[in-house]
Amino acid sequence: MAGLHPNSPTPTELTLHAASRVLELTFDNGAHFSLPCEYLRVFSPSAEVRGHGGPMRTIAGKRTVAIVAVEPVGHYAVKLVFDDGHDSGLYGWDTLYELGRDQEANWNDYLQRLAGAGLSRDYP
Repeated sequence: MAGLHPNSPTPTELTLHAASRVLELTFDNGAHFSLPCEYLRVFSPSAEVRGHGGPMRTIAGKRTVAIVAVEPVGHYAVKLVFDDGHDSGLYGWDTLYELGRDQEANWNDYLQRLAGAGLSRDYP
């Protein structure tokens, strides 16, 4: 499995824990991340979430979202299919690594954006 950039970390293990709604990843550089489904959903690399060059959308109400399928895309990404019907984001190895590496800062930013918009992690 090769990353998109030379010398990028690539996953050696990818395990979906359905009951706890966590995607666990281990990379060839030894990094290990446990990424909640909610986090992966609200930080989807899809145009729906990332926008088309505009600001990232704040997606609310996804506390209980689950991943129902992990589909390989070549040797560089996976497509995650969520139980809310979202399936348009391709999660490249670089993206998954960055989401793991920056999880705490990303999550804190997300919670602040939710609060600022008067939104909730729970479904309305």
